[in-house]
Amino acid sequence: MTQIIIMAAGKGTRMGSELPKVLVPLKGRPMLDYLLDSISKTAPVLKPIVIVSPDNKNIIAAALQKYDVQYVIQEQQLGTGHAVASARDYIDPAATEIFVLNGDHPFYKQETINSFPLKHQGVVSMITVVLPDFKDWRSVFYHWGRIIRDKDKNVQGIKEFKDASDEEKEILEVNPNCFCFNRDWFFANIDKVHDDNKAHEFYLTDMVKIAFAGGHHVGIWNIEPHEAVGINSPEELQIAESLVAA
Repeated sequence: MTQIIIMAAGKGTRMGSELPKVLVPLKGRPMLDYLLDSISKTAPVLKPIVIVSPDNKNIIAAALQKYDVQYVIQEQQLGTGHAVASARDYIDPAATEIFVLNGDHPFYKQETINSFPLKHQGVVSMITVVLPDFKDWRSVFYHWGRIIRDKDKNVQGIKEFKDASDEEKEILEVNPNCFCFNRDWFFANIDKVHDDNKAHEFYLTDMVKIAFAGGHHVGIWNIEPHEAVGINSPEELQIAESLVAA
């Protein structure tokens, strides 16, 4: 059984908004409302968990009170790996898998949310996006982490843009930060993640490297770029709004 975890603790600073980022309006609706609407239509058996900060929990809960979710506070903003680890004591005992999404990715389809966990096998699976280039509206993907594969095309890790070499930045397969993990494996290994990177954060993406190093196959499911669009700036919000209109 799978439990959904949504990361929504980010502030709206880069958006130029006093609202939490996930509440910034996209065509008149909080961007998180789009994702929660798609999730609710899948009728999840286990109540989804939304990771929030001490400062934004009440305002997010009030804005999205129509959804049956539970809120977990990430006391310090120490990265995506730390965010998911914050939910350790709140995951339903019946959950064998956890399905992690970003709250600022509004366009995931009901079909994807329903089907991706069913395709998951092993200790970790992930969604990726393969692009023809980073031109025009696809520039929103340029600063995403790159998928690193070995000579046999197996996924061996994800290199965050800040830490990527010029050669790695040319890779056209990118990471939207959407994963399914085996619950027991995840919590047995999350403490192996370190903040020895340029952002000094505990990256959730490092779990892929840990899985590969442990001899595990990393499952991949590709989705279309439009579906994976995330929003981190006013410019990206404008692009997302054009996609809604389309």
